[in-house]
Amino acid sequence: MATLLLLVVFVGSFSLTMMQSSNVAFGVRAVEWLRENGAAWLVSDFESIYYSMNAPSKGGAALKRLPKVGAAAATKVAQDAPAAVSPVITPALPGEGQWRSTGPVVRGAAPVLVTTFRPDPTYPQLVAGVAWIDSSRTSLALYPGRYEPPSSSNPIAEVPPSLRSNLLATFNSGFRLEDSPGDGYIAGGHTYAPLKDGQATLIAYRNGTVDVRAWSGGPDPGPDVVFARQNLPLILEGGRLNPSLSDDSLWGATLGNAIRVWRSAVGVDAHGNLMYAAANDQNADSLARVLQHAGAVRAMELDINYEWVSFNFFGTLGAGQPTKLLPAMDRPPTRYLTPDDRDFFTVFGR
Repeated sequence: MATLLLLVVFVGSFSLTMMQSSNVAFGVRAVEWLRENGAAWLVSDFESIYYSMNAPSKGGAALKRLPKVGAAAATKVAQDAPAAVSPVITPALPGEGQWRSTGPVVRGAAPVLVTTFRPDPTYPQLVAGVAWIDSSRTSLALYPGRYEPPSSSNPIAEVPPSLRSNLLATFNSGFRLEDSPGDGYIAGGHTYAPLKDGQATLIAYRNGTVDVRAWSGGPDPGPDVVFARQNLPLILEGGRLNPSLSDDSLWGATLGNAIRVWRSAVGVDAHGNLMYAAANDQNADSLARVLQHAGAVRAMELDINYEWVSFNFFGTLGAGQPTKLLPAMDRPPTRYLTPDDRDFFTVFGR
């Protein structure tokens, strides 16, 4: 009788979860349900086995071309725009490391630049995508999703249609709070989780500036902060790699750092401009090196795994010509223009 009662409870819970509105595939939602209902260890074991069996091979034939990203060569850029990313693997492929604009111009210069390059000679077929966001010409916003953070009060969970006329880009946020319980989350005047000193934090201030740094202001950020989103420790600080990047337990609630998967990160350069990076088959150390090589001085990891990593930019204002930073990113470029389960960031032109 007890077994039957438990079975009824679990079947009922699973069915109710699967019937909720979602933009995530059934299989992924089923795995998330298992994690939330006492089987995280089982999911972790299966994922570790799967990713180990599908780990990238070292060496192999070099790529002959890189995916084309961006609209045109970035001829109109801000004074503090980054220099081309120097090749890690030589000879460089055509366009490798060269920044390209994504479409709209704001106050005479391209506000969002993108590039791709091969970051690791050991894995010559891996390609990293990097975006540079001019903080003086853009504003950053954080929107809760349907189910993340928990108790989200956002009934829309997408880029508000009334604000899309000035939309430049969207990108994924960090881990779910339940997967990273030590992290804080404050947005829209609501504290979803108090901030914790020492944790990597993406912060937007009311004067329009943004920063990525280790938080040191206590649980309440005060009135000058529009939002603060924490996710693990910094992976890059002062232009140097975090010496704890080799600690597998710090960089993912289920997979840690030992497994190479899709990973994403965000940082700032020496001028305070944002830099986003993503690539497949990465651990926290290799991803930190991508942003370090591209010019970031501080950086934090964001979400990981293929179904959660997204960076989309728009070729025209009004959310026209949506394009993914890397063609291999799993979700469509229109993600966040429809209700999404998880929280996300938007980049608007000032």
